[in-house]
Amino acid sequence: MALVPIIPIAGILAVLFAVYLAKDVLGRDTGTPKMQEIADMIFEGAMAFLKRQYKTIAILSILTAVVISVIVGVFDHSTQIGVLTGVAFLVGAFCSALAGYVGMYISVRSNLRTAAAAQVSLKAAIETSLRGGAVSGFLVVALSLLGVSGIFWAYQTLFQYPLEKVPFLIVGFGFGASFVALFAQLGGGIYTKAADVGADLVGKVEAGIPEDDPRNAAVVADLVGDNVGDCAGRGADLFESMSAENIGAMILGVAIYKATNQAEWIMFPLVLRSFGIIATIIGLLSVSFFAGEKKDPMSALNGGYYVTTALSIVALAFVTFSMMGANWFPFFLCGIIGIATGLAFVFITQYYTAGGWRPVQEIAQASKTGPATNIIIGTAVGLETTAVTAITIGIALVCAYSVGSTVNLPGVPVHVAAIFGTAVATMGMLMSAAYILAMDTFGPITDNAGGITEMAGASESARHITDSLDAVGNTTKALTKGYAVASAALAAFLLFSAYLDKVKEKFAEVGRINPATGKIWDLTDNLPIDLSKVEVFVGALMGVMLVFLFSSLAIRAVGKAAGEIIEEVRRQFRNDPGIMLGTSRPDYARAVDITTTAALREMVAPGILAVGMPIAVGVVFRFTRGGDAGWESVAGLLMVGTIAGVILATFFNNSGGAWDNAKKFIESGGLKEGGQVLGKGSDAHKAAVVGDTVGDPFKDTAGPSLHVLVKLLSTITLVLAPLFIS
Repeated sequence: MALVPIIPIAGILAVLFAVYLAKDVLGRDTGTPKMQEIADMIFEGAMAFLKRQYKTIAILSILTAVVISVIVGVFDHSTQIGVLTGVAFLVGAFCSALAGYVGMYISVRSNLRTAAAAQVSLKAAIETSLRGGAVSGFLVVALSLLGVSGIFWAYQTLFQYPLEKVPFLIVGFGFGASFVALFAQLGGGIYTKAADVGADLVGKVEAGIPEDDPRNAAVVADLVGDNVGDCAGRGADLFESMSAENIGAMILGVAIYKATNQAEWIMFPLVLRSFGIIATIIGLLSVSFFAGEKKDPMSALNGGYYVTTALSIVALAFVTFSMMGANWFPFFLCGIIGIATGLAFVFITQYYTAGGWRPVQEIAQASKTGPATNIIIGTAVGLETTAVTAITIGIALVCAYSVGSTVNLPGVPVHVAAIFGTAVATMGMLMSAAYILAMDTFGPITDNAGGITEMAGASESARHITDSLDAVGNTTKALTKGYAVASAALAAFLLFSAYLDKVKEKFAEVGRINPATGKIWDLTDNLPIDLSKVEVFVGALMGVMLVFLFSSLAIRAVGKAAGEIIEEVRRQFRNDPGIMLGTSRPDYARAVDITTTAALREMVAPGILAVGMPIAVGVVFRFTRGGDAGWESVAGLLMVGTIAGVILATFFNNSGGAWDNAKKFIESGGLKEGGQVLGKGSDAHKAAVVGDTVGDPFKDTAGPSLHVLVKLLSTITLVLAPLFIS
C-alpha cells in the first residue's frame, strides 16, 4: 500500500497543471476587435446552451437518484445502502457535469487565442490550441480520480464498510457519470450536427458561399456546436469511461483481495491512473519540442503521444513490480497489451479517416460520379472498418486473458486472475486518456479558430495555418473516437465480469448454494451464462435492438433539428436580400436559440430508452418467469448489446470521419481528373459535401453516444442488480 498516497497527489497535481495551462492560454493575445466580437458570440451561445442543458440534466439526475435510492434500499434490504448509492450517483453526475462545463469554458476562450496566434506562427497556434484542449483533458482525469478515490475513502472510513464491500457501494458514481455523459453527448451531438448540416446545405450547396461565411445565419450556431458536442460531450464521455472502468476493475480485484488479503489488488487501478497523469504531463510539455513551422502539425501531436506512451510503459513496470510482487511481469505484459491496443487503434483510425490513405481517397474518387456513389463507397468503407476493429479487440482480449491465466496466486482460480489481466489491459490503455482528450478538444478549438479568422477577414497566411490545423483536428477527433471504442470494447468484458461478481455477491449475502461446489457462492466461483436459455437469448436480442433503435432516434433527432435550422436560414435569406449583399447582418442569436431548443427536446427520448430498456427486460423476466430469469436476461442484454454497440459505433465513427476528410481532400486540391484539379465548387465537391452531411450525425451524434450507451448498460445493471435477482 506504499504507493496509495500517490492517488490524491496525482489528482491535485492534475488540477494544478490544468490551472497553469488555463492561465497560460487565457493570458495570450486576443486578436483584433472583430475577432473578439465573433468569439464573444460563440462563447455566449455555448454557455447559454450548456446552462439550459445542464438544468434539464440536473432535474433528470435528481429524480433518477431518488428512484435508485428507493429501488436499491428496498431490494437490497438496507435503507443506508440505498441512500449511499443515490448519493454516489449524484456525486458522479456532478463531477461529470463539472468536468464538461469547465473544459468547455476554457475551449471557447482558447479558440480566439488560437486565431490570434495563427497570425504569428504555426507553432504558437499549435501550442495554444493543444494547451487549451489539455485543460479539459486533465480536469476530466483529475475529477474522475479524485471523485472515485474520495467517495471510496468516505464510504470506507466514515461509514466503516469493509474494504471488499466498498467497490460495490460506489458503482452509483459510475452510473451517475454515465447518466450525465449520455445526455451531454446526445444533446451536444444533436446540436452540433443540426447546426452543421443546416450551415452546409443552405450555405455551401444552395447559396454557393464558403464555409464559415458571415452571411450564413447558422455559422455561429455551427461554431457553438463544435464546443458543446466535442468538448463538453466528449469530456463527459471519457469521464464516465475512466470512472466506470476503474470501479469495475476494483470490483474484480475484490475476489483476489479476499483470497490474498492484499489491498493492492483493489487499489491498483487508481495507482496506475495516477502515474499515467504524471506521464501525460511530461508528454504534453514535449509537444513544443516537436512543433516547427515546416513540420506537419500531426507529427508534433504524435510526438507528444509517443512520449506519453513510452513513459506510461515505464510507470506500468514500476507500479506492477511494486504492488504485485512475484506476479508482476505477467500483469505488466497485460498492461502492455492494452497500451499496444490503444496505439493500434490510433493507426487504424488514421488509415481509415486521414486523407493520405486509400479509403478516403476512394470516397473522393467516387464523388466524381455524384453523391450516390460517394455515399455507397463511404458506407462500404465504414462497414469494412468493423473487421479490423473486431479482430484487434479479439486478439487483445485473448492475449490479456491468456497471459493473466499464467499467474499463480494461492487460493485464486485461474479464471479470476485471467479476467483481472483483461482489467489491467484496460487500465494500461487509459493511462494516456488525458492526452487523447487534449487532442480531441484540439479539434473544435482549431475549427472555431478557422471560423473566427474567416469571419473576421484575417490574413491569408493566418487562414492557411488554421486550415491546416482544422484538417489535423478532424483526424484527432476521429482518433479519439477510435480510442473510445477500443476502451469501451476492452471495458465491456471487464464490466460484464464485474456484473457477474455483483450477482455472486448478492447470492453470498442470501446464502445461496453453488451447485458446482456445494458451498455458498463465492466471488472466485465461475458463473457461466447459457445463451441457449430463452430468457438469455431474448435479452440478447433486446440488447441488439436497443443499439439500433437508439441510433435511429439519435440520427432522426439530428434530421428534425437540422430541418428547423435549414428553414430558418432560408427564411432569413428570403426575407432580407441585404444579407447576401453583405449590407445586413444575419440574426445569429435566433439560429442558436432554435438549434438549442430542438436539441434539448430531441435528446430526451433516446436517453429514456437507454436507461429504461435494461430495467424493463430484467423486471419483466424476473416477475414473469422467476428463478434466475431476471438477472440472466439482463446478462444477455448486457453482453450482446455491448458487442453490437461497439461494432455499430465503429461503423458510424469511421464512415463519418472518412466522408468528412474526403470532402477536405477535395477542398485541398487532392482530387484531379485529366490533370485538372476538381476543387471547391466542382460537382465532385458538391457530392462530397452531401456525403459529409450524411456522415455528420453518424460520427458526431450516434457513434459517440453509443460509446456512452455501452458503458451505461454496465453501470445501470451493476447498480440495480438486486432488482433482477429473485
